[in-house]
Amino acid sequence: AHGQMKEHGLEDVMMDFYAGSYDVLLCTTIIESGLDVPSANTLIVFDAERFGLSQLYQLRGRVGRSTRQAYAYFTVRQDKILSETAEQRLSAIRQFTEFGSGFRIAMRDLEIRGAGNILGPEQHGHLETVGYDMYCKLMEETLIEAKGGETPPELETRVELHVDAFLPEDYVRDSRQRMEMYKRIAAINTQEDREDITDELIDRFGELPPQVESLLDIAQLRSLCCRAGVSLVTYRKGGFLMMRLDEKAAPDPLLLVQAMEAADSRLTLTSRKPWAILLTDTRLQERDMLPEGVKVMKRLIGFMTVQSQQNAVQ
Repeated sequence: AHGQMKEHGLEDVMMDFYAGSYDVLLCTTIIESGLDVPSANTLIVFDAERFGLSQLYQLRGRVGRSTRQAYAYFTVRQDKILSETAEQRLSAIRQFTEFGSGFRIAMRDLEIRGAGNILGPEQHGHLETVGYDMYCKLMEETLIEAKGGETPPELETRVELHVDAFLPEDYVRDSRQRMEMYKRIAAINTQEDREDITDELIDRFGELPPQVESLLDIAQLRSLCCRAGVSLVTYRKGGFLMMRLDEKAAPDPLLLVQAMEAADSRLTLTSRKPWAILLTDTRLQERDMLPEGVKVMKRLIGFMTVQSQQNAVQ
């Protein structure tokens, strides 16, 4: 193909390559500029250590654009001594290969190159050490403490229920849109958040399938349980939804018991550590216990909030 450019020009050569007249295309990084050749299944990049991470990611995207298996080889010269930054870039492009990895590639690129001066000179050194997400979290905690506030204990609630909860491919067909909606759903914190996402899903994709309803329930239940100091949600046969409390994040036991009594008579507190909130209803199976748990925990959080405000006034 390279030898024919003098006679036909780059555009003609590209069209011929697209049509299958040539088996190999030898070119510069111009190929990264959004060219779509579905039949191309192998990419070989020479001196890959000379490219930035975003360039490597764009180059890799030139193959694998159809149903056929594709391969991307990023090569360096034998006995070539690579800089630490180049090794990090090549390691990142090798590590992040699944769908939706573009965001993670961008974050890793930010960590490698640095984000410039954030609240002071040369902050990118700290950013590179701890990672972008952790750096932002540490900065947020530091600002809260500087203002005289208290940083709440970090708690990640796990919901381990055997229910179908996902976005079906025939409901949200585009993979990027599915990744976006998964991220939005995972960030649900309030009832208003859920209603906004539900309205958007219905407007864009139609009525919610049962799997999507369950996914929204799990996201909302996780948020509610996190506010109640619950670290793990599981189901036990016989109609028991068990919500295990975290020792460091658990609320005052007296306040919790009072709120449970006011919220729902089916709620009890286990007598042995680790303490757990039990929602008992022998009529409900695991799938039905999920939305019921959301309703009950909304009431429980509501009563806990009211009691906490009353105690603060007193």
